[in-house]
Amino acid sequence: MFKPDREQAFAKTALALMGGAGVIATPDNFELFYAYASGENTAITQAMSAAINAKIPLTPELLSDLRLRCLSGARAAVAMENVGGGMSKVIDDVLGRLEAAGKDTADYKHALTAATGELGANLDQGRTPADLRRLVDGLISATRAMEQRAKSLEGELQASSQKVDELRTKLADVRKESLTDPLTNIANRKAFDDAAAAAAEAALGGEAVSLLICDIDHFKKFNDNWGHQTGDQVLRLVAACLSENVKGRDTAARYGGEEFAVLLRGSGLKDAAHVAEQIRQTVETKKLVKKSTGDVLGAITISIGVSQFAPGEAVEAVVRRADACLYGAKRNGRNLVIAQNDARMAALETSAA
Repeated sequence: MFKPDREQAFAKTALALMGGAGVIATPDNFELFYAYASGENTAITQAMSAAINAKIPLTPELLSDLRLRCLSGARAAVAMENVGGGMSKVIDDVLGRLEAAGKDTADYKHALTAATGELGANLDQGRTPADLRRLVDGLISATRAMEQRAKSLEGELQASSQKVDELRTKLADVRKESLTDPLTNIANRKAFDDAAAAAAEAALGGEAVSLLICDIDHFKKFNDNWGHQTGDQVLRLVAACLSENVKGRDTAARYGGEEFAVLLRGSGLKDAAHVAEQIRQTVETKKLVKKSTGDVLGAITISIGVSQFAPGEAVEAVVRRADACLYGAKRNGRNLVIAQNDARMAALETSAA
């Protein structure tokens, strides 16, 4: 869920860190330092902390390498550039071959026209069979050469087609990576935004669509007590629980930090609350165990807010309502599901007023 105060704090911290490190505040650098300030990208947090602690200068080369290694968007941009360059080369090759084939065809047509004219002249002038034989041999030779060139072109175009298929596969992989959270391997915020826009259109057409906003209870203690790697393990575990309980056109996404969102297509509020309860119970059964000792580090629970799209309603309004329900779940003790029609929401609004 979007928290303006927190996002503003991260942005100010990022700018302050760039100023302190003598780094120019470009959009690319801001993206890196914002990720570092928010702590949402473990790889960036660890790499930049190590560099800062070791007093390694944050040079443009180091920051560029860090973006490519740790930010899926940067990797996707480079991959897209490579795919685009490869596709351009294939197109140029094919156009060149087709141009050459067109010239060969024109030459062959010219040879046929000339032979036809010569054949007519030979018949009119009573040329010898040897003359006719020479003419026919020439036509056969030209035809065989044209057949060979056509066969060669077919092979070249087939190779180009295979190259296009390879590039298409790479393009699909790039798109998938750009829409996937690298830590949890579920949909990222961009994928959620795309799916939410499609869901709003579906709701406008009369389809029942609901939204779950989920937040890991007391997530900070896992990072503080056991380190970011343990926190990452918790995030992956919760993401797996979400994936287990969604299907078909549903979308489970990492919304940001320890927050997740689930879009349920074809599900009204009652059914969505039931799915949310299944997810909550699944997560509740999980225990975080230290592999080296077998010690149980703690139980994991989540709180979930549930809202339903109204026809024509903006996505932001649906998110705010689910966010308010999530807040209600937190206020009522956590490890809880609260939907927008829950009586406890009315009580919470009354007490807030």
